[in-house]
Amino acid sequence: MIKINQKFSFKTKIICNPGSLKELKNLQGRTALIISDKVLEEIGYIETIKGYLSEAGITSHVFTDVRPDPDTKVLADGLKILQQIQPDVLVAMGGGSAIDAAKGIFYSAYQMMGDTFQKPYFTAIPTTSGTGSEVTDFSVITAEGDKIVLVDEYMAPDLAILDSDCVASVPRKVVIDTGMDVLTHATEAYVANDATDFTDALAEKTIRLLFENLPLIAEDIGNEHARDHVHNASCMAGLAFNQAGLGINHSLAHAIGGTLHLPHGRCNALLLEEVIAFNGDLEKSAANRAAKRYSKLAELLGLPARTVREGLVSYIDAVKKLKKQLNIESGFAELGIEEEVYQTAIEKMVEAAMLDRCTPANPIKPTKEELTMIYKKAY
Repeated sequence: MIKINQKFSFKTKIICNPGSLKELKNLQGRTALIISDKVLEEIGYIETIKGYLSEAGITSHVFTDVRPDPDTKVLADGLKILQQIQPDVLVAMGGGSAIDAAKGIFYSAYQMMGDTFQKPYFTAIPTTSGTGSEVTDFSVITAEGDKIVLVDEYMAPDLAILDSDCVASVPRKVVIDTGMDVLTHATEAYVANDATDFTDALAEKTIRLLFENLPLIAEDIGNEHARDHVHNASCMAGLAFNQAGLGINHSLAHAIGGTLHLPHGRCNALLLEEVIAFNGDLEKSAANRAAKRYSKLAELLGLPARTVREGLVSYIDAVKKLKKQLNIESGFAELGIEEEVYQTAIEKMVEAAMLDRCTPANPIKPTKEELTMIYKKAY
C-alpha cells in the first residue's frame, strides 16, 4: 500500500527550455566557482557560462579537473579552490559526475566548518539525461575503489537549468546508457518503501516517456523532440527517487561499476530484469506488494495484466524488449568480462551492496545469498 502519511517537497527551482543557459545572466552575486570537466571546457561551454555570469556582474573562477566517477582527490582539490575564493555562486555543468563533485566539494566544506560555512547559491546544469542529480540530495563519490552514496538535503541545488541544447551532441551509446539509468530510477522509486502518490505520478510519467522516446532516439539520434522528453524525464525521475528512495538495483550497480569500472547506466540495465524478478518474487505464485506495483506499470504501458503475475511478467518482458531495441547486451559476459574475474569479485560486491545507502528502500530485504544469485543470473 501507498503510505497514508505523505509529504513531498523539493527546494530546486527548475527552468526547462532550449536555450535556457542564458538564464545565468539573471543570477545575483559577486564571485562564482564553475565546476565542470576538461571536455566541456575545450568545446567552449565554460567560456559561454563565464560570459553570461559577467553580464550579471559576477567574476568567475574555474575548476575543471572533474573526472568520471569523482573520487576523494577531486573533492580535496576542489575544496582548496573553494576555500581560497569563497564564492557566493556555484555553477556545476556536466553529467552526474560534475554535479556530484560540486555537491561533494561544498558539502566537505560544510562538514569542516559547520554553520559558519556560507553556502553559495548552487546552480546545476546537466549535460546528460540520466542521473537527475540536478534536483536530488544525493552525491556518489568513489573512495578507495568503492562508490559511496552521500545523502543530505543540504546538497540539493537551488536552481536546475534543463537546456536540451546542452545534450544535443551526446553520443547515442551515452544517451542509451543514461536513459536506462533513468528507467531504473523511476522503476525503483515506484516500488520503493517510501513511495507516495506524488512520487508515483512522477515515476509513471517518466516510464511512459522513456518507453515511447528511447526507441526513437535509438533509431535517430537527431530526434530533438524525443531527446527533450528524455531530458525532462531524467529530472522527473530524480524528483521521484529523491523522495521515495531507490533499491538494490542501484546498490548492485554501484558495487559492480566501482569494482569492474563499468558505466553506471549499463550496469543498471543489465541488472534490471533480474531485480524485478527478485522483488516481485516471480518464482512464487503469491503476489507480494512489489509484484502488484510492477503489474500496475504493465497496465500503464497497455500490456497484458489480467492477473498480478501476468502483469509482472509483462513488465519484465517490456524491459527485455526495450533493451533489445536499444542494442543492450543480455548480460555482463557480453561486455567481455572474464567469468573468473566476475565470479571472484562477487563476494566483495555483495558486501558493498548490502551496506549501500540505497538498499534499505528496497521493497524486499535481501540476504547476501540472494544478491549473489542476482549477480550470477545477470552474468
